[in-house]
Amino acid sequence: MKFFKKLLLSLATLLGLAILALYLFDADYILRGVKITYLKGYKTAYIDDYSEFDNRTIKTSGKPQPWPLHKKYNSAEATQKLQSINEELGTVAFLIIKNDSIWYEKYADDYGKTSHTNSFSMAKSITSALLGKAIKDGFIKSLDQPVADFYPQFDKRLSVGDLSSMSSGLNWEENYYSPFSMTARAYLDDDIKELILSLKVEEVPGKAYKYLSGNTQLLSMVIAKASEKTLSDYLSESFWQPMGMQDKAFWQLDDNEEGDEKAYCCIASNARDFAKFGKLYKNHGKWNEEQLLDSSFVATSIQPKFKDSPEYGYGFWLSNHLNKKMFVMRGILGQYVITIPEDDMIIVRLGHQREEKTNDRAFTDDFYTYVEEAYQMIHR
Repeated sequence: MKFFKKLLLSLATLLGLAILALYLFDADYILRGVKITYLKGYKTAYIDDYSEFDNRTIKTSGKPQPWPLHKKYNSAEATQKLQSINEELGTVAFLIIKNDSIWYEKYADDYGKTSHTNSFSMAKSITSALLGKAIKDGFIKSLDQPVADFYPQFDKRLSVGDLSSMSSGLNWEENYYSPFSMTARAYLDDDIKELILSLKVEEVPGKAYKYLSGNTQLLSMVIAKASEKTLSDYLSESFWQPMGMQDKAFWQLDDNEEGDEKAYCCIASNARDFAKFGKLYKNHGKWNEEQLLDSSFVATSIQPKFKDSPEYGYGFWLSNHLNKKMFVMRGILGQYVITIPEDDMIIVRLGHQREEKTNDRAFTDDFYTYVEEAYQMIHR
């Protein structure tokens, strides 16, 4: 009995010292991560975790513009391969939109048309769209405007376009597995702006692609400062309301007094509303009769900036799979809005997991399966 008491005392002491060390080294955000994830049975961020954080509401107009249903709505069954991968990876929403009408729609578990789930990095595409709107509104001069015009501590060579195209040269550490990484700190700590303002430009900006979530976060700070609006309010008035989103959305915040949006991730919305950004860009920035984004900005966004990195434009992933040009909003757990303009088709997938890469292609294997099987369904 004495042995077990000593063992328990030793373990308690070690735990106490570990917690003290986290506070001493300013890593106490890890405790929050343990509470939000591991104590709830998860190993990482998950699609419903927005409720664990403070959020700012992205308001809709109250005048929804619903997607029309295709005359062949849900007349086709998912292929066996698509059913299998959806079950295996925990797909909760899968949509195929053809000619601006919902052709196929399937939800799983307790998720449905209005269920909110985390966008993860699909928010980067939306933040880039806000950059385009800020340029159109005159808040930002162009893609070439220096970040230093808004935050003078940054290298004057660094432009807002470099941030959107992932070519900043910043010393951000993109690591999704280490609890001590910048990515983990940004997700869980209480002051994301302090972290971003500590970054330095270490490589020449605008010369090469390197995917860094810190780029989008700094871009969001520029947009907010230039527009003198919160990102959520600017998103609401710029897109959520004029595009008739069917439901309000939520943007995760850090815990500082002002509450800054985590712009590199974390908009909680639904599949139908996320899909509208595919339609907006497919239609060259025009929504109904209103030009929400300049068509030249849209065209630039969905073309590669660098010949050596054809997989990325400005805020959007790019693919030529099946010899079809497509642009993609993408999140870490296999969140996709895949737009294929030449066939007037949008594929949306939201879910719990994605596959790994088995080769040097730009996307994980599940992406290619979703595209291939959607075409199999369409062409039956």
